[in-house]
Amino acid sequence: MIVSSTEVQNNFGKYLVLAAKEEIIVTRNGIEVARLQSMEGKPHATIQESVLKETADSYPFKGRQASYEEFVELTRDEENRYEYIDGEIYLLASPRTAHQFAITEMLVTFHQWFQGNECTPFVAPYDIRLKRLNRNDPNVVQPDLMVICDLDDHLDERDYYTGVPSLVVEVLSESTRSKDMVKKLDLYMESDVKEYWIVNPLNKEVTIYGFENNEVNKTRTYKHNETAQSFLFEGLSVELERIFKS
Repeated sequence: MIVSSTEVQNNFGKYLVLAAKEEIIVTRNGIEVARLQSMEGKPHATIQESVLKETADSYPFKGRQASYEEFVELTRDEENRYEYIDGEIYLLASPRTAHQFAITEMLVTFHQWFQGNECTPFVAPYDIRLKRLNRNDPNVVQPDLMVICDLDDHLDERDYYTGVPSLVVEVLSESTRSKDMVKKLDLYMESDVKEYWIVNPLNKEVTIYGFENNEVNKTRTYKHNETAQSFLFEGLSVELERIFKS
């Protein structure tokens, strides 16, 4: 059975029941984006878990990589949030409480520290377009928190930022762990981001990477009640006990 994503959203319970009997292909704008299928015979998984993995973890484009133009067309006038990394399209799931708690606390700290500074902290949703070395197509990401120091010099005629943030923060979740720790680490390193913070509410750790010449120059992991210190901005620090919900 082939149905639209709107139909599934409006009648989700109905299609979960039907999925136990036959595979359901979900489409958006005529493009296959997910499948609902029975997990009978697979004791460690449920239909709901299968749905969440397909929709929150990745959004493949017809089983192949998509061009940047296809990504733009697919996500035009969409209310959902997407990222585009190395030809793959990802649908961003709604963040959980621990994620939002950490970002809110960090934003307060960053906002206070950067007051009167030429740099400005921003939070998602805010599209950032990054190019890898020797590649033409941009990647489109929405970092959880970022620090931009060249805003006035890189605003286009539509008021969109076109530069590269100096510092980027991503808060891990179960569905984004591999993407944030591997794909985004590599992307940020290669696209002239200077510092990358990975915040892990699952084990209450913060790992900071400093980049130089498109390579990891420094790295340190902070745990428990330690205070994370920026390599790039001397004096910028975050107390871990403040950002992790107990």
